[in-house]
Formats: sequence, C-alpha cells, structure tokens
Amino acid sequence: MLNSTRAALTALVLLTPRFDVIRPEPEIAVFAGGCFWGVEAVFEHVKGVTDVVSGYSGGSLENPTYEQVVSGHTGHAEAVQVRFDPAIVSYETLLQVFFAVAHDPTQLDRQGPDIGPQYRSAVFFSNARQSSAARSYIEQLTREKTYPRPIVTQVVPLRRFYQAERYHQDYLRLHPDEPYIMMYDRPKLEHLRKAFPALYK
Repeated sequence: MLNSTRAALTALVLLTPRFDVIRPEPEIAVFAGGCFWGVEAVFEHVKGVTDVVSGYSGGSLENPTYEQVVSGHTGHAEAVQVRFDPAIVSYETLLQVFFAVAHDPTQLDRQGPDIGPQYRSAVFFSNARQSSAARSYIEQLTREKTYPRPIVTQVVPLRRFYQAERYHQDYLRLHPDEPYIMMYDRPKLEHLRKAFPALYK
C-alpha cells in the first residue's frame, strides 16, 4: 500500500499540468488625423499592430470615393483602421501614439496643408471601453496642459469604415521620395522612433 501511494505521488509530481492558454482576440481601432498616408505609416511601424488600412469613416454616403470625400461634402474623414494584438500593444498605447506622433489634435478641420472637415481629428470607438479610454486620455492631456491650444479631437462611435482605393494603401512605403511624404510624413516616423523606441519596428 505504501509503495503504491509513493508511486502515485511520484507520477503526480512528474505529470505536467495542461493549461489552455487564453490569448486576447485581435482588436480594431479607427483613427482620423489628416491625410491617411502618414497616419497609416506611423501605425504600421508600431509593434503589436498587425494590419493598417486607409479609408473613410464618419459620413453618411455609402461606399464613397476619394474624389467625393475630398470635396468635403460627404461628412467622412480620411481615417485608418488599425488591427492590433492587445497582448503586445494596448489600445491606450495606440492613443498615445495617435496624439503624440500621428497628428496635431489641436488643429480644427485641417492638418498642416490639408484643409477641410475630411482632415479632422477623430477617434472612432467601437465599444464603451475604447470610448472611456479616449475621453479619459483627452481629459488628462487637457488637465496637464500638454498642448498650448485646446484639443479638438472628436470621440464618436464607429458606424462604418470604408476601405480607400488600392493606390492609397501603403502609400509611404511605395512612394518614400514623394515631396509631400518627405516633408510631412517621414518626419513622423523619425519622431515615433525617438519618442517610442521600444514600440518602433
């Protein structure tokens, strides 16, 4: 009896428990901050981001074209859809990158040389947690007077996201020497690398 008990205990010690490893599901974040070429490029260089798509959100017209959106009459903003792994990078960290690197959240209906409501600053949230995180972060930035001017970023529910035309996707990677890219977008990548070295890929 004693020997059989010892044998059972030995087997129990040697038996490796099997656990189901639960990984969080990939999530989607949608941001608008001016021309989507540069915003897309910034998030493409963030560790934990698995895919970024340029497109349009916030308007009423279904399946808008670029020409319709840039007219400023559809209500859409140029936006990016960011798919990310929350086990590697949090939504809160993406908010940091969005506000600190991807654009200037104090410019109303414009970013740099691009003017119109289609270039507005916006966070399109898909659930209550994203909404709360975005509003809380804006409140924190405002309270700490991070910017010399008021933050004008909209925090609004995500209704639909429409993918932009193929020629807009991966624009910076495909056109690295275009004057607009060199002047306005490539400096954002350098800023990201310096401000968030552990995130940069």
